[in-house]
Amino acid sequence: MKKFLYIFIYLNIYTCFFFGMNAQELSLSIKAEKPIPQGIKDSLRMQTTFKDYAALRKETDTIYLKLQRMGYIESDLLQLQKENDSSYVAEFFLGKKYSELKVYYSEEDFNKKELQRVSSDITDTYFILPFEEIPNSLKKLTALRNQKGNAFARLKLTELEKEELNGLSATLTVDNGNIRTVDSIAVKGYEKFPRSFLKYHAGIKKGKVFNQKRLVEQNENLNSLGFVNAIKPPEALFRKDSTIVYFYLEKQNNNLFDGILGFATNEETQKLELNGYLNLELNNNLNYGEQLLINYKADGQEQVNFRAKITLPYLLKTPFGLSGELKIFKRDSTFVTTEQQLRATYQINPRSTTYVGYKGYDSSNLLDVIIAGTPIEDFKSKFFIFGATYIKAQNRALFPIKTEILFNTGIGSREKESKAENQISFETTLNNIFNLNFKNSIFAQNTTSVLFSDTYLVNELFRFGGINSIRGFNENSIDASLFSVINTEYRYQFNEGVYLHSIIDIGYFENQTLSLKEKIYSFGLGLGLKTKAGLFRFNVANGNSENQTFSFSNTKIHISVSSKF
Repeated sequence: MKKFLYIFIYLNIYTCFFFGMNAQELSLSIKAEKPIPQGIKDSLRMQTTFKDYAALRKETDTIYLKLQRMGYIESDLLQLQKENDSSYVAEFFLGKKYSELKVYYSEEDFNKKELQRVSSDITDTYFILPFEEIPNSLKKLTALRNQKGNAFARLKLTELEKEELNGLSATLTVDNGNIRTVDSIAVKGYEKFPRSFLKYHAGIKKGKVFNQKRLVEQNENLNSLGFVNAIKPPEALFRKDSTIVYFYLEKQNNNLFDGILGFATNEETQKLELNGYLNLELNNNLNYGEQLLINYKADGQEQVNFRAKITLPYLLKTPFGLSGELKIFKRDSTFVTTEQQLRATYQINPRSTTYVGYKGYDSSNLLDVIIAGTPIEDFKSKFFIFGATYIKAQNRALFPIKTEILFNTGIGSREKESKAENQISFETTLNNIFNLNFKNSIFAQNTTSVLFSDTYLVNELFRFGGINSIRGFNENSIDASLFSVINTEYRYQFNEGVYLHSIIDIGYFENQTLSLKEKIYSFGLGLGLKTKAGLFRFNVANGNSENQTFSFSNTKIHISVSSKF
């Protein structure tokens, strides 16, 4: 008896194994009361072969739902018939196809401007939706309700009815839920992050209506600070009577250094001279958001340029801040000018800042002999300054600033030989990046500066030229009482670390001390490369004036490296 039982079990196992190895796949086809167009079949994207009956049955249910969403709301699965051992046919009734839906709405829920995001045919009581766009349209409208603080708002279509002339209509029903506000803000990861930047730089404030999309945008704005990185999007904890928003941040090293310094002995004076350049930028080392800049440039002979600036934002956790700046410019043995500047800033909103302050100049003539036609004299100037800035960031590592507008006006006077003369200065910079797609973009910038005065001195004029103004010319080699420069670049970004760009710069300047008016231009190519040492920029540009013939000898190479530590 036991032997017979063992043989029976063995035969059953063998049979199941044999037929399992040789089981045939099941196939499915569909038909309806009328021929189904090939376009509909393609849109269904139906699966035709299955391992078992359960999977085949699930696909027929999916096809039914797809037909409903395509506008065949009268459709029905009549039968699923087996033709042979491995073939099945699903027979559907299609009925009439509805291409659009008339949706009745209340102006208390949505206004016409909001409905324009999903429909182009809107009246005071209803709007028309293409049938296949209904799911996406409801998602967009739900997102609008969420942005108004209705974090749990839900939309649905009710009272689906046939109208005269074979039309189809429904009513849009909105369940708003409770309006949510940001009651508490928590920072995870970077516990010492200066909270004032959340409130004033990013615009994240307690009591504001909860808007998930807006919070994500504000979170990305924090990345533009440089000294902090958002690890992931913000999250919200909804309690019965409060909403807590969590930001996940980590501190980033954002100190910059770039420099080459050298020492040499002047052959004429036998004195030790310092040449080269130094660019040092210290950011947020005290977890306050403070910034210290030190720039030094010297070619050993013609000019020395020194700049130091300190910025203290959000004093006493208010939108007010302070900045102080010192500049020293020395041109060979001709003159030396010292500039002091103090500003009080006020953050209007996350993108806009305004300021007022004081700017003073003190310049000395170093010439032993007066040169005819070159008015260089000792003078002192005092200016009351005011201006504003607008900066729009973007989430791009190589180009973090999309739009920048800087405006500065100074009203004051210059004093020389105990005689005062009123003066007005005006400076502005406007630039924008036009993103064509991820790899292609166009950068355009205009910089304009003008000094209004009855008389002019060489040592009070603006100085421009070089990699940060008009390329193809030596640094600060052009003196002007008025100048305007347009910089353009077509940029091609190979990846997150390498880009190539064109250089087309056009400028115009006036020098009242020489009664000179001239147009200048330059063109060339540039390369940007993000390395472990920092961002390396290499520009080759040829600069010329309108009355000057082209010469390769006017080609200049501009190199800069910005290293973070």
